[in-house]
Amino acid sequence: MQNFIRRLSSSQIIILGFAAVILLGSLLLMLPFSTVHGQGAPFADALFTATSAVCVTGLVVHDTATYWSTFGQTVIILLIQIGGMGVVTIAVALYSISGKRISLKQRSTMQESISAHKLEGIVGMTGFIIRMTLVFELMGALLFAPVFIPRFGLLRGIGYSVFHSISAFCNAGFDLMGIDSPYSSVTAYVANPLVNIAIMSLIVIGGIGFLTWDDIRCNGLHFRRYQLQSKVAIVTSLLLIFIPAVYFFFFELSEMDTLPRVLGSLFQSVTPRTAGFNTVDLTQLSDCGIFIMIMLMLVGGSPGSTAGGMKTTTLAVLIANAICVFRHRDSARFFGRRVSDDTVRSASTIFAMYLTLFIAGALIISRVEQLPLLTCLFETASAIGTVGLTLGITPNLGQLSRAILIFLMYMGRVGGLTLIFATTAPSQGISARYPQGKLTVG
Repeated sequence: MQNFIRRLSSSQIIILGFAAVILLGSLLLMLPFSTVHGQGAPFADALFTATSAVCVTGLVVHDTATYWSTFGQTVIILLIQIGGMGVVTIAVALYSISGKRISLKQRSTMQESISAHKLEGIVGMTGFIIRMTLVFELMGALLFAPVFIPRFGLLRGIGYSVFHSISAFCNAGFDLMGIDSPYSSVTAYVANPLVNIAIMSLIVIGGIGFLTWDDIRCNGLHFRRYQLQSKVAIVTSLLLIFIPAVYFFFFELSEMDTLPRVLGSLFQSVTPRTAGFNTVDLTQLSDCGIFIMIMLMLVGGSPGSTAGGMKTTTLAVLIANAICVFRHRDSARFFGRRVSDDTVRSASTIFAMYLTLFIAGALIISRVEQLPLLTCLFETASAIGTVGLTLGITPNLGQLSRAILIFLMYMGRVGGLTLIFATTAPSQGISARYPQGKLTVG
């Protein structure tokens, strides 16, 4: 077994690690005591739920609060925690706790899993990620407690607080509010500032990226000292939160009172990146509002975070490269730094891959299920962006459509380039080059 693992590349270890956890979670959810009715979940339903949890998506085929037992809900939240922090991060942490030496191969895999720029200090970075994750999740649970304990009682209120804190921080979007109305998410708390601020803060912190955390730890609020990736991730994230929030405030939620309108606008701008909670009925949004959320879901969070999507830095590089062409510059640039051609090519590849898969999946589902294309685009964007928002069609989809969503969730979590690198042989480095040809575009 060890020889087999040694022969695997870092990309292969990552994708097989996620697959193994998903399979184990599926088997646990099939146990009779995992469901309220005591018969266990069918394999297809268990696989969909486990994939959604490990890939921190939040799409469900059964309401989490009413279908799964306490044991089943515990399995789901553990899968979310493992998926949010990363299978490799958990494995390296367990190795460190047991006193085993972390090999160079394990360090390299860890570096790739969190999108770190260098191998040096990667084990210490792992410990920092775990400590900060537990701190933020504890803080979130403490913020939820004054709301949930009076309503559900001490033990159940603590359980609800911990569950929703982990789910929000890991950008998963699973909730236990179906006891009020199935699949209602947190719509009952649209006017509650504490719940809204707590969930939004956890989503943003979890989705901003582990390397950005490290920058903030080392440099405090001295923004100029941050690494380029942190600067781009923070600025892009802020723009993607506040610009859509202005649109939602003036055009989608104009009939609400001022406080829930402000909170709802910010919440619906934050949650597509990539959390899956919602405080308003998404089916009541206009086609423009739905399309904006689709775009936000495709972008997702930042590299090396608990969030999915093609990432904020990918969008920023594409826009910077377009500006570079418009202004006749030789390269894209941010904050006085040039972006390499390899980075631009990778960003273009990721964008093309996400766009192709999300559109192709929606076209197939729309044709098979006879559903409106925009609704299906919303669902596939939610899956590949590991968001979990839905317009209500997921529980009623057929097995083929569910299989498409499972694939999109898995690819969205492990990363498109990771999946490609894991399944293709590395280039042998051919020295000869083809003659250059002229090609007009645009």
